[in-house]
Amino acid sequence: LDTLEEWVKEIFSEIPNNGLPRPSFGHLTQPFDTPEFHKLYRVVPIRKVHSLTITWALPPQEQYYRVKPLHYISWLVGHEGKGSVLSFLRKKFWALALYGGNGETGFEQNSTYSIFSISVTLTDEGYKHFYEVAHVVFQYVKMLQKRGPDKRQVIWEEIQKIEANEFHYQEQTDPVDYVESLCENMQLFQKEDFLTGDQLLFEYKPEV
Repeated sequence: LDTLEEWVKEIFSEIPNNGLPRPSFGHLTQPFDTPEFHKLYRVVPIRKVHSLTITWALPPQEQYYRVKPLHYISWLVGHEGKGSVLSFLRKKFWALALYGGNGETGFEQNSTYSIFSISVTLTDEGYKHFYEVAHVVFQYVKMLQKRGPDKRQVIWEEIQKIEANEFHYQEQTDPVDYVESLCENMQLFQKEDFLTGDQLLFEYKPEV
């Protein structure tokens, strides 16, 4: 550690500190509030695949990293068991897979907005009924909105335990990639959360 500390001092001590806070673009609200984003876009793929992606631009969520509300919602949306969206669509032979969430990267989550997407891999039959598929997805999201998370702390705690296990038993990563990740975390999280802020869930706040 002493050797590493000397290297850090030698390499980085000459970098000037301008004393300025990190840039924030929180004043740029509603970045996607344009008529062009309230449309259905059809894209012809190169390979033979049918995919329906629904994307919402939400207010910034990065300040809620200790709660991770989008991770919680994506867990419910991506559930594959009885009563799930995917289970229903599979029974109709309309879908093969479903994924929902936010990548928590700079493009998908920053001080201006947070992206939340739900992507459904459709069968040929599902492609013929993609309007109905979209309707089912919106129905499910509406149901989650109506019921709310108040009685679902059990689900949140389950997610918390799974993420904690994955954190504690994760494989060793490349040191350079790990340092880069920590440097990014230092711009986003409180000091005590530099190592864990991007992975662990700390607080259950249903209002968030």
